[in-house]
Amino acid sequence: MAASFLDLLYDEAPRASFDEVVATAERDGAGPEALAELRRQYDVALRLRDLIARQRSREAELSALYDTASDLTAIRDVDAILAAIVRRARQLLNADMTYLSLNDEADGASYMKVTDGALTQEFRTLRLPLGTGLLGLVAQSGAPYYTQDYQSDERFLHRPFIDDAVAGEHIRAILGVPLVLDGRVIGALLAVHRSVRPFPSSEVSLLTSFAAHAAVALENARLFAELDEANRTMTEHTAAVESAAHAHDRLTDLLLHGGGVEEVARVLAEVLDGRLAVHDATGDLMAGTAAADGWQERVADAVASGRSVEADGAYVAAALAGTEHVATLVLHGRARPLALAERRTLERGALVTALVLLFARTVAQTEERLGGELLTDLLEGATPDLLLRERARRQRVVLDPPLSVGVAAVDRLERHAAVRAAARIATARRGLAGEHRGAVVLLVPGGDPLELGTALREAVRAAGGEATVGVACAGADLAPAYAEARRCLDSLVTLGRSGDVSDPAGLGVTRLLLGENGPAELEEYVASTLGPVLAYDAQRGTSLLETLEAWFATGGRVRETAERLHVHPNTVVQRLDRVTELLGADWRDPGRGLDVQLALRVHRLRGGTPTGG
Repeated sequence: MAASFLDLLYDEAPRASFDEVVATAERDGAGPEALAELRRQYDVALRLRDLIARQRSREAELSALYDTASDLTAIRDVDAILAAIVRRARQLLNADMTYLSLNDEADGASYMKVTDGALTQEFRTLRLPLGTGLLGLVAQSGAPYYTQDYQSDERFLHRPFIDDAVAGEHIRAILGVPLVLDGRVIGALLAVHRSVRPFPSSEVSLLTSFAAHAAVALENARLFAELDEANRTMTEHTAAVESAAHAHDRLTDLLLHGGGVEEVARVLAEVLDGRLAVHDATGDLMAGTAAADGWQERVADAVASGRSVEADGAYVAAALAGTEHVATLVLHGRARPLALAERRTLERGALVTALVLLFARTVAQTEERLGGELLTDLLEGATPDLLLRERARRQRVVLDPPLSVGVAAVDRLERHAAVRAAARIATARRGLAGEHRGAVVLLVPGGDPLELGTALREAVRAAGGEATVGVACAGADLAPAYAEARRCLDSLVTLGRSGDVSDPAGLGVTRLLLGENGPAELEEYVASTLGPVLAYDAQRGTSLLETLEAWFATGGRVRETAERLHVHPNTVVQRLDRVTELLGADWRDPGRGLDVQLALRVHRLRGGTPTGG
């Protein structure tokens, strides 16, 4: 018989199977002593059966608690951990529903965080004032409470909306234990049955253990959140430092390789992930992409603070050279605000911009000084020798003739600003520009002086001034051409022709009448007006000059000219056609004709005689 009870224990048979063993012995007529021994074994077997059941239940509880503790180290999602705790508590307590609430101290209430087995949405979103209902009392007092039948238990403060929610779930028995963290109640864990029943101390202890795990999970979640935030902050800081270092390296490399403002704008736009504009001190765009208006009002703050300032989604930084405001940087078009390290990168970019502009200014001033010195030497009569040509080469200046010289008088603009305007032309054409004896002088390779003078006048106008320009064409010796251009300028000024451009041919005899002329100037005038005719007669022994004098003397009548020269009229016509080839078709025009006649008279008065017959 004992083996039979052991078999039943091993097979985990129900209690009825144990009762059947005793009943069978009684039916079989077992004696009193045998029945007494069988009933003793029967009692021992049932106690063993209950002990095994309790051990298995305890083992399941410990396994669930162990699994929950493992979850705390393996799961970072606090909601997933709390849901697992509530679900396991329901399974081990054989409860109809379990739920966990958290306290909202600011609102003075405890709200449902996780439920398992709830039937209604109303209960899942229930919010109980602290001190009301069983849950509110546990959450407020920090002590466990249970009731076999909540609806009829007068120990708790009932509220209609709470009782309605409890009735909707058909709840009768409730066990609640507090969630305690660092001595502070942060919520409650509850198990309920939809039938009236007591709660043994083992269930209270088990639910309390789950509540302790839930509190640890919440604390871990807080610590993990803080760790994640610290890690995110550190990652962002590291990325910002690396980005700032990268920007610093690129800006330094830009400075070392002589980059300009455009390169600074491009580097900063790439590094700071936005669009960047560089404006000069007056607000004009120098480089980059212009931002919408609104940033201008913050420039003064950026200048005063020496730091970047926000302006309607943009960031403004002043490029300062000492106390001088040389430029303004405006960063705009970003999807997110600038971090502190990024703002320092923008400010470092403003400093680099100031250095670039100062360096460019220094280079321009040095080139202007050196170019001015070279120009002065050339205009004062120095012949381009090896030394002068080497100086010119270093400044990327071409001195090979033909050259064009322009001399300008400037109004409504400071002379150094006009010199800078002329210098831009000189740089583009590999020439020289500077100030000489109170006038702006421009020298460039090429034989179109009038085009050069027009370009100089328009450049000065673009800078806000007005220029009157005399021009001349120069060979290897620049001094005579400069003197001629200067006489043209003086004549234009005397005539009141402000803003005009003229070469010697454009002024003709006027420059002799208005200028301070001597033998050299008269000789140059005759040569520039009659030079081709004089050379032709000298080389071929012809009489073109004499024919010209006779033609003017007879009022331009061919027959009378022929009679005076004792030649056939056709000969006169042929000679005049040759003069047209040498002097141009306009030599018969009134203005040009006057120049030719005056040149003939000066030539005759200076002792010149016609050649040939």
